[in-house]
Amino acid sequence: MPDSILRVGNLRTYFFTYAGIVKAVDDISLEVSKGETLGVVGESGSGKTVTAQSILRIVPSPGKIVNGTIEFEGKNLLELAEKQMQRIRGKEIAYVPQDPTTTLDPVYRVGEQLSEVIMRHHHISKRDALAKATDLLRNVEIPDPEIRINQYPHELSGGTKQRIAIARALAGDPALILADEPTTALDVTIQAQILDLLKELKNRLNVAMVLITHDMGIVADVCDRVTVLYAGQVCESGTVEQVFEKPKHPYTQALLTSVPNLALRREKLSVIPGNVPNLIEPPSGCRFNPRCQYAQQICVDKVPELEPIGEGRRVHCHRWKELDLKSPVAS
Repeated sequence: MPDSILRVGNLRTYFFTYAGIVKAVDDISLEVSKGETLGVVGESGSGKTVTAQSILRIVPSPGKIVNGTIEFEGKNLLELAEKQMQRIRGKEIAYVPQDPTTTLDPVYRVGEQLSEVIMRHHHISKRDALAKATDLLRNVEIPDPEIRINQYPHELSGGTKQRIAIARALAGDPALILADEPTTALDVTIQAQILDLLKELKNRLNVAMVLITHDMGIVADVCDRVTVLYAGQVCESGTVEQVFEKPKHPYTQALLTSVPNLALRREKLSVIPGNVPNLIEPPSGCRFNPRCQYAQQICVDKVPELEPIGEGRRVHCHRWKELDLKSPVAS
């Protein structure tokens, strides 16, 4: 994609534990264009969060990026000094956590925490930073921002704290936001409000976004394109319309079958048999083969390539040409 703001190529991030080497991210490639939202979807343990941590170079110990490239606006982030990365984090690439409670300091007021971020990136006075913080709260649709700015995190609801986390992500005027399951800790009504806010901000600010989720319904509602991960590898990628209308990988089809759909009136949702594999000793060949109803011997013997299949799509499956996978949610 010529207008890509982020290109991740053949990324490998491993955790070197006493039990063995955990291959949490093992040859993941993805791209994000300016102004678009890319959904990164998969079960727990698929490598979604570690991919985001790798992009920001904040992988916790004993994790280490062992191979690959991460190009942001033409710069390979893996070649930058830590001081250069500190200028990019929060300023050019922002992060919205799954649980804002863990990242808001309970002993400081909201305004103090936001203004600290603003002053770091914009080098303005504290008074101007507090004014900008108030504007940010207003921009994320928090009522009475002049009051909220003087409150402590424990005085706020979960939904308000998540809006503050989004405001903090916007404080540096970033070109890219990494949102790591930003609605998981919220009830359903508030989830919908936060997703609507993210869509509105993306359109208004023309900011690119990587939305990490396990929910294909959220991908359909918010994202332009989607990359499906399984056990640290990419299964397939394409536009939301392409993938939802005609999935090419059996795992993608299985995820779509698990999406609630009132129109289909299914009595119960389908379940993918088995479990996500142990990433210290992952299955040989295609990592999904122990759970795949279409697996053949080649799927056990050989790792498939992430193959371009036209129209900007890629798929990681030996049998994609011969399988006619039906989408349970296609119109």
